[in-house]
Amino acid sequence: MPIAKTIPAIPEGELAPTLDCNFIEQTLNDAASLEASFVGQERAQEAMTFGLGITAPGYNLYVMGEPATGRFSLIKSHIERAAAKLSSPDDWCYIANLEEEREPLLLKLPASQARKFQKAMKDLINDVLATFPAAFDTPGYQRKKAAINRAYQQKYDEAVDGVERYANANQLVMQEQSGTISFVPVIDDAPATETQFAQLDTSRRQYFFELIDELENRLSESLLSLPVWRRENAEQLRTLNRQTAEGGVKPLIKALEHAYTDNLGVLKYLRQLRAHLPNTVVELWLDEQREEKSDDAEKRGYLEELYLPNILVSHQYDAGAPIIYESNPTWQNLFGRIEYQNMHGGVYTDYRMIRPGALHKANGGYLLLDADQMVEQPYVWETLKRAIKSGILKMDLPQQEVGMVNAITLNPQPMTLDVKVILLGSRDLYYMLQDYDDEFDELFRVLVDFDLEIPAKDTNLYSFIGRVNKHVQLQGLDKVAACAMGRLIHQSLRMAEHKHKLSAHIAEILELVNEAVYFCNKAGHKVLLEQHIETALHAKKRRTGRVSQTLLDDIKEGHVLIATEGKAAGTVNGLTVLEIGDTTFGTPARITSTVYAGANGVVDIEREVELGQPIHSKGVMLLTGYLGNKYAQHFPLTLSANIALEQSYGHIDGDSASLGELVALISALTEIPALQSLAITGSINQYGEVQAVGGVNEKIEGFFDLCQHRGLTGEQGVVIPYSNKVNLVLDNAVIDAVSRGQFHIYPVKTVDEALSLLMQQEAGALSSRGRYPKNTINYQAVNRLYNIALIVNGGEE
Repeated sequence: MPIAKTIPAIPEGELAPTLDCNFIEQTLNDAASLEASFVGQERAQEAMTFGLGITAPGYNLYVMGEPATGRFSLIKSHIERAAAKLSSPDDWCYIANLEEEREPLLLKLPASQARKFQKAMKDLINDVLATFPAAFDTPGYQRKKAAINRAYQQKYDEAVDGVERYANANQLVMQEQSGTISFVPVIDDAPATETQFAQLDTSRRQYFFELIDELENRLSESLLSLPVWRRENAEQLRTLNRQTAEGGVKPLIKALEHAYTDNLGVLKYLRQLRAHLPNTVVELWLDEQREEKSDDAEKRGYLEELYLPNILVSHQYDAGAPIIYESNPTWQNLFGRIEYQNMHGGVYTDYRMIRPGALHKANGGYLLLDADQMVEQPYVWETLKRAIKSGILKMDLPQQEVGMVNAITLNPQPMTLDVKVILLGSRDLYYMLQDYDDEFDELFRVLVDFDLEIPAKDTNLYSFIGRVNKHVQLQGLDKVAACAMGRLIHQSLRMAEHKHKLSAHIAEILELVNEAVYFCNKAGHKVLLEQHIETALHAKKRRTGRVSQTLLDDIKEGHVLIATEGKAAGTVNGLTVLEIGDTTFGTPARITSTVYAGANGVVDIEREVELGQPIHSKGVMLLTGYLGNKYAQHFPLTLSANIALEQSYGHIDGDSASLGELVALISALTEIPALQSLAITGSINQYGEVQAVGGVNEKIEGFFDLCQHRGLTGEQGVVIPYSNKVNLVLDNAVIDAVSRGQFHIYPVKTVDEALSLLMQQEAGALSSRGRYPKNTINYQAVNRLYNIALIVNGGEE
């Protein structure tokens, strides 16, 4: 190929990065490298340090980047260091509002004191149970109670005695049974029976009837004040009971007040308790109207339900600020919930059934949330913004969410909020929130942007090696061999598609390490070797390679027409890359073009049948701009041409086929055949400059696999953009073939270079007189376009 010699192929030394094995070996032997927890990301680290250090309101953080780039590890590392410098926040607990039970009170206590306060209240309940009912069995209480009852009985006796004397004087006796007073005539010195009374004559019976009526009236007048006496008696007994209960409770509460003299909230609660607890004691031990007398266990349970604090959040004294990551940011998981239980067919709740959310637990510290999941939850985003802006966390539960629109619920006292919120989200969500939510920039002023690639400088390589080596040791192996570590670095560079940049997706490298460790253990080795990495890579390719193998088999069997030898006019081997699941592979695709006289322009068949996506269609439309700028400066550009990717039945996007499409078009236009032993990829602009494309390694290897199957002839190769040289991180099989001269990779900067390579003729440069040299590709293209213009416009050749 004489023309190809003027455009040298890329030598084998530039097809993959060269790694310093000595540096890798030294780093592996440096124990300090094991301390590396993340790799690179200097910009993100600076933003994290700033965002965690500034205390002004509104400086919450949005961590932007893709998953598996070490985001969480970096954030956690920085936050842990920042949290360790802060003091532990206050404890919080809910207590019963003894004046309004539907509005529980929130109590703030110093760190680690909530459980001590809860224990103190348990001790108080134990003391109450030990004090009562013994306090009501003392001689002093019984004496006072008896005196109150005697005073009432004395008034009653005095009121009844006069009526009884009058009845006795008139031959009647007064009888009292079960609180009821009756009068009975006396016959023969004894109360008359019904039979004796019936034997009396009518006048005598009438006399007794009138006398009994009179006595009953007298009795009613005497006992007219009986209800008042009873109320006074009951009130005196209640006062005695309460005074006795207060006497037993007061020293117990006073001891607590001395212990919490520096906490105003506790003192206010104990003041309420001083008035409420004696009434509860009287109700439990002396209420005669209670249907069933409860035992000590029931009394303890009742007292705990009334007075035992519900600890919402508790911290160790020296634990530092809390760090909470909520993986499922629903409303209740973030802002807390009020639980309910069925009781006698109704729904019941109290202050002890209030449960904390992630914001309660993170108060005074840091809360990490997955932003993409959070915005999908109803009510969450608006409620979170309201809490951050106001600095108040109110458990204002949306009734529709819990499905109890008419249920009676609690209105707990809100909590003051001081928390740094860190959202982990995608780039798309960040820009969408900026566009559609005016409050977003006001509340999340710090952007932590994670790079997709990391410069492969020594410091980052040092961290990479240490991170991987530490992971390997955690898997139970002794270490990683230097050659194996070099292979992992090679894989990271390949993932980044750059010789000088590591992929930020460190999690994928660690996943590869896990798979390699499996094969290492299977072989009974304690050191991870390069062969284990290669085995893991081949095994994954085998597991996920059904589609790529099927496509290659179709080409091998002739179902998909791809030639790797000879020449053909209007036909070029393009290169495509497919991403299916977690596998990416390249495969060749035949690009064909036809040209004929007409005025339809360049027709993209893929676009016409709605298989071509916008970027691909843009690439094809640029061809017209190139043809006009290159060839039709002195006559109108008039032609009809069709371009298609043959045997392509799915959607096509990207402009990496535009260079191949242009070569096929010019080949069809000039009728100069193009080499089928070369495949081509690249994007172009209207001035004929070749631009870089993605997936260049997979594209080269996809065509190489086909050529290798059919047999390498030394004429086969791939044409790529010159600017893609820095992206070459090829497999050893391709590099070995290049070193033996069996395969070639040609970098081109312009369309003319690509034309010269594939058509084996000089493209031809424009002279000072505005003409191309005879018999060059460009000369023939101009002539053909001119002739088509004459035909279409009614002229003659």
